[in-house]
Amino acid sequence: MAAMLQTIGVASPAASGTFPDHQKFFVSSLHSLPVIRSEARLNFGSIHGSSRAGKLIAKAVATKGENSAASAASKAGHELLLFEALREGLEEEMDRDPRVCVMGEDVGHYGGSYKVTKDLAQKFGDLRVLDTPIAENSFTGMAIGAAMTGLRPVIEGMNMGFLLLAFNQISDNCGMLHYTSGGQFTIPAVIRGPGGVGRQLGAEHSQRLESYFQSIPGIQMVACSTPYNAKGLMKAAIRSENPVVLFEHVLLYNLKERIPDEEYVLNLEEAEMVRPGEQVTILTYSRMRYHVMQAVKTLVNKGYDPEVIDIRSLKPFDLYTIGNSVKKTHRVLIVEECMRTGGIGASLTAAINENFHDYLDAPIICLSSQDVPTPYAGTLEEWTVVQPPQIVTAVEQLCQ
Repeated sequence: MAAMLQTIGVASPAASGTFPDHQKFFVSSLHSLPVIRSEARLNFGSIHGSSRAGKLIAKAVATKGENSAASAASKAGHELLLFEALREGLEEEMDRDPRVCVMGEDVGHYGGSYKVTKDLAQKFGDLRVLDTPIAENSFTGMAIGAAMTGLRPVIEGMNMGFLLLAFNQISDNCGMLHYTSGGQFTIPAVIRGPGGVGRQLGAEHSQRLESYFQSIPGIQMVACSTPYNAKGLMKAAIRSENPVVLFEHVLLYNLKERIPDEEYVLNLEEAEMVRPGEQVTILTYSRMRYHVMQAVKTLVNKGYDPEVIDIRSLKPFDLYTIGNSVKKTHRVLIVEECMRTGGIGASLTAAINENFHDYLDAPIICLSSQDVPTPYAGTLEEWTVVQPPQIVTAVEQLCQ
């Protein structure tokens, strides 16, 4: 790491005492744990992100044709697949900040298992795009140490399941060092990689581990679902002073969308209103966003008017956006791919009941994956995951 620092010519921000405008942060307390938050988050509903000069776009496109302003902006943009959008965001941040580096298995000249880091080694060199041995605990620890000295590492897990081997480093060091050092260190690291249920990838490669990482104090977690928000969340995660887990679904990498040419950075703690409605609030994220939107077509034809929110921030929840929706519709359906026991939906159900119980006219319904290892057989695999007809039935039940 010392050689890397000398090669890149980076001094620790703590030592230099200077930060660019977009990196001015303040420390607040969240359940007695110091958490560093962007100043822009204080104003709900405003445009968040970098304060650098240039046009920033704060909201992700919901679905094509639903947001005229977003559609107008997108016409002047360029089309990218989701993995290409992640790469573009990463490349832009590496161009902008020489402290940003990438570590992981096959991230260098091979370009990553899903090509998110393709050609970056040729452009930035082997020290900033570092191929590692198959030793997740070791290179994750190395990246955390690099973050302590002033670098901003992006750690790629070839599969989120492999990062279980690095869980000690992620929990005991990445999540806790800011607290246990009394604020002497920040860990501006991004942990990213593919997860979720694929198409017959087997139980080991089809794990739903979001709730594992959500439970770690001191870590933020976001899930991308479109090329637009994938790029915006990647850039925001790299700029954050907190460690951030960026969850990417393995089946969404080839999703295509037109995104703006202008620079934009999304808020890590903000949900996205996908479809406004009046009768029921449907909360979802990642791949299940598309299962929900399939179900919505059927529901609209049946006369229902659901509101769909992609929560995006899995920790912390955007209770401002969620709460306003609950106060309007008075009914909540949560749709997730995570496990039912101890999943994201369980945490979200608890948060809504604690904060908005008086506004509910019906019990919250949570549709989750079955509490079983993901089968290899395609028909059985499909059975373990929530399908659009189940969403339709749940909404009909809630609206009776």
